[in-house]
Amino acid sequence: MNNVSLRGVLGVSKWSLLALVALPAALLLGCSDDTDGGGQGGGGGEGPATTGSSGGAGTSGSSSSTSATTGGSVSSTSATTGSSSSTSATTGTGVPTTGTPVERHGWLSVRNSRVVGEHGSPVQLKGMSLFWSQWGSKFYNASAVNTLADEWNATIVRAAMGIDEEGYLTNPAPEKERVRAVVEAAVNKGIYVIIDWHDHNANDHLELSKQYFREVAAQYKDVPNVIFEVFNEPLNTNNWPAVKSYAEAVISEIRRAGATKSLVIVGSPNWSQDADVAADSPLSDSNVAYTLHFYATTHKQFLRDKAQTAMSKGLALFVTEWGTCAADGNGTLDTGEAQTWINFMNDNDISWANWALNDKAEACSALRPGSSGMGPWADNQLTDSGRWVKAKMLED
Repeated sequence: MNNVSLRGVLGVSKWSLLALVALPAALLLGCSDDTDGGGQGGGGGEGPATTGSSGGAGTSGSSSSTSATTGGSVSSTSATTGSSSSTSATTGTGVPTTGTPVERHGWLSVRNSRVVGEHGSPVQLKGMSLFWSQWGSKFYNASAVNTLADEWNATIVRAAMGIDEEGYLTNPAPEKERVRAVVEAAVNKGIYVIIDWHDHNANDHLELSKQYFREVAAQYKDVPNVIFEVFNEPLNTNNWPAVKSYAEAVISEIRRAGATKSLVIVGSPNWSQDADVAADSPLSDSNVAYTLHFYATTHKQFLRDKAQTAMSKGLALFVTEWGTCAADGNGTLDTGEAQTWINFMNDNDISWANWALNDKAEACSALRPGSSGMGPWADNQLTDSGRWVKAKMLED
C-alpha cells in the first residue's frame, strides 16, 4: 500500500512505547533485575446459492515510527523513536481506554485460559467475519473495513480466504490480494484482523498451507494486529490427532518465519465444536487459542457445556464465526439464544466475529442482496441479523 497509518502498526502500542521510555529510566536509577445440533457445523452455505448443507463454517510526549512498504505490503521492519506520555486514561485494572484497539492492547497472548493484552488483562474483541473470499470478494476492501470500525464499532475483522471451491487452490494470486487488502485496511484503522485459512480439509492441503503461512508470517511478524487462523473448520470426519499434527506443522512454519509473538487460532473436529476434546491433548505452543463456532438456532446449552469444559482444562477460546440463524446459514433467527451466547462470551472474555458481512440471500447475511460492497450501509440495507448484530457491537 502507498500510505500506511502508523496507528497500531508494528508493535507501537502504548505498552511498547511505555516500555521503551521506562527501560532507560530504570537503568539510570540503578534498578535491580529482581523484581444442541452436535455434528452440525457453521452456516453460510457454500457458494453463491444456498444449499441447506449442515457442513462447516461458511459452508459452504510524542511518539513516531517509520515503516517501509514493498510491493504494496506492510514491511516487517520498523524504527521507533521518541517518547510516549504515561498519562493516558486507563481502567482500574490499568487497561488504556483511549487510542485504537491495537494501541490499547498491543500484542495478544494466552494466559490462564484467556486471551490477554500486553497489559495482562483479558481482551474481548467484537467484529465481523467476511464471507468466503472467492464469493464475497466485493467486501474485501478498505471502505468496508473502515465502515465496520467507524460505524459498527468493530475491533476485529476476519478475512476468510476460501481454499477449495475455486478459491486459493485454483486462483491463489487474487485470493492473496483480497486478504492483503483487508489486512492493510485493518492495520491502518488500528484494529485486529484474522487471516483465516478457510478450509474444511486443510490437512489435505498441508504443504500449500505451510507455504502460505510462512509467507504471511514473515510479512507481518512485527504487526500485532495480525492473528493467524490455520484451520477454519475440520469436518466431523477428522479426529483431533490429525488436526493437531497439521496445526503443529503450520505453527512451526509461522514461528520459524519470525512471528514468535503472533496469536494463532486452531480449529477442532466437528466443525470446530470439539475444543473440549482438544483440551485433553493440547498443542505445545502456549500462544494458541482454540476455535469455537456456533449457530444460535442449532447450537444451544450442550455446546456451551463443551466450551466450559475446554476452558476449565486451560484452553482459551476464540469464536471466529457465529450466526444468529441455523447451522446451514438459513432458517429462523433465534435472537434469544443468540443473546444467551453473547452473555456467555461476555462472561468468559471470549472474542467473536459474526458470520457474515455479505449480501447473499440467506438469514445469516448482515446485508440485503444487492448492497454495495464498499459501505457505509443504511439501516434499510441491513438484514434482521445485520441490524441485531450491529446493535450488539455498538453496546460497548
